[in-house]
Amino acid sequence: MSETLLEMTIALVLAQIEAQHVTPENLQAVLDSTYDTLYRLQTMEGEESTYQDMGLQGSAPAPSALPWKKSITKHTITCLECGASFKQLSRRHLHRHGLDSRSYRIKYGIPSEQPLSARAATARRRELAKSIRPWENVRASRSSSKRARG
Repeated sequence: MSETLLEMTIALVLAQIEAQHVTPENLQAVLDSTYDTLYRLQTMEGEESTYQDMGLQGSAPAPSALPWKKSITKHTITCLECGASFKQLSRRHLHRHGLDSRSYRIKYGIPSEQPLSARAATARRRELAKSIRPWENVRASRSSSKRARG
C-alpha cells in the first residue's frame, strides 16, 4: 500500500463528511471505527498471503481489535464481526453473521444487561418508556379483562 492507514482513514472520513453522512458529534467514532476496520482488513490480507504461501486453504478468523466496551459509543455501536457502525445491532444484521444477540454477547463477553445499541438510542428509549408507562396499561387491561370475565 502506498498510502498509510491513517491517510486512507482521513480520506474516507472526509468523503463521508462531504457527502453529509457524518455529524460532528460522530466524527471521532467514525474515525476510530474506519481506522480499526482498515487495520483489520490489512491484517487479514497479510494473514491470507501467509496462509497461501504456506499452501494452506482458507484463512484464520481475524480477532476483533476493538474491545466491546469501546464498540459502544454515544451515537453508534460498532459490530465486532464486520466493523460496521449502527445505532443498534439488529437481529437481521447479526443473522448475516450467523449469530443471534445471545451468541454475539457470549462470543465477545458482553453482559446480558448491556443493550446492543448506542447510548443515546438506549437513553431515548428509556425516556419514551418512562413517559408512556406501558406497565400501567398492562395492569389496566388485565384488571378490566378480569372484571369482564367475573
